[in-house]
Amino acid sequence: MHVTVIGAGPAGTSAALSALREGAAVSIYEKSKFPRHKVCGEFLSPEVAALLDGLGIWRECEMREPAVLRRVFLSIGKHTKSWRLHEPARGLSRYAMDHILLQGAVDCGAALHRESAAAMRGAVLAYGRHSKGTTGNRLFGFKAHFEGPTDDVMSLFFFRGSYVGVNAVEGGVTNVCGVASEANLGRNGFQIDEYLESCRALQERIRPLKRAMEWLTTGPLVFGLADHPESCYAAGDSAAFVDPFTGSGMLGAISTGILAGRAAAHGKSPDVHRKRLRAMVRGQQRSAQVFRTALDFGVAERLLPFVPGQALFYATRPAFISVPAQ
Repeated sequence: MHVTVIGAGPAGTSAALSALREGAAVSIYEKSKFPRHKVCGEFLSPEVAALLDGLGIWRECEMREPAVLRRVFLSIGKHTKSWRLHEPARGLSRYAMDHILLQGAVDCGAALHRESAAAMRGAVLAYGRHSKGTTGNRLFGFKAHFEGPTDDVMSLFFFRGSYVGVNAVEGGVTNVCGVASEANLGRNGFQIDEYLESCRALQERIRPLKRAMEWLTTGPLVFGLADHPESCYAAGDSAAFVDPFTGSGMLGAISTGILAGRAAAHGKSPDVHRKRLRAMVRGQQRSAQVFRTALDFGVAERLLPFVPGQALFYATRPAFISVPAQ
C-alpha cells in the first residue's frame, strides 16, 4: 500500500509516521519551507507524550528540553482559578516540533516532495484550515515569543471577547498566543501590544518579559468540521478546527493524523474514517461551544468559582483514547 500525505505539519507527519509503522510506503507533499514559526499555542497536553512515543519520536522531543508545565491559571473578568495538572504538560515551539516530526518521517522512509499536490483519491489531507466564505466580525489569531523569566504555569486570559494563552517553551522562551475579533483588533489598528494592554491581569503576567520577535497573525478562523473530498482522509485542521482556547490543537492534530494514517495504510473506507474522526472530536467541540456561549453571555465568569478546574480541562480533550486499533 502507498499513502500520499498532503501537508507536513503535525497532522500530516503524524499520519505519515503512523502509515509507515503499518508497513505502507509514504510520500509527503509540502511546498512551504521548514522549519518555520506558526501561530500556535505550542502547548502539548499530557496525552501527547504517549502518542509521540508510539510514533518513535518522543525521545527527540525531550532532547529539545521542552518546558514542563504543571499548573493552569485561568482568568475571566474579575475571577481567577488555578489548579495542578494530574500529569505535566509540555511547552514546545512549532519551529522545533515541525522539524522533529518531519525529519522523523523522512528518517523512517517517507519520500518528501517540496511541491504542492492536488487532493487525489485516497490521500491524507493535512494542509491546514480553510476559511473561505467568512463574513462579518471575523476572528484572527496572533502569536509572538518573549524572553525573560519563565514558570511552570499555562495561563489563559479571557477579556473583551478575546483570549490569550501564555506558557513557556524550550530555550527559556515564553509563547504568547491568542484570538481576537477583527473589530476589537481594528480599534487598535491591529497593534497587538496596545490591544493586550486592555487586560490588566495579562499585563501583570507579561510585564517582566520582552518581545523577541514580530507578531505573527493568521485568519480568519472558522470553527467546526471542514469540507473536504469524500474520497480522502482528512486530519488536523483540514478535518476539524476546534476553538484554540481548549489548548488541544497539537493533541488533536497528532491524534487525528494517527487515525488518518492508519486508515489510509489499511485501505479503510474514507467514510469509516470520517465517522471515527467525528466521534473523536464531537464531545470536545460541544464542550468548546458551550464554554464559548457561556463567555459571550457573561455566565462563565459567574460560574468559574464553582466548576472544578480539572473538569474544565478534560472536557476539552478529544476522545482519542477510544479510537479502535486498526
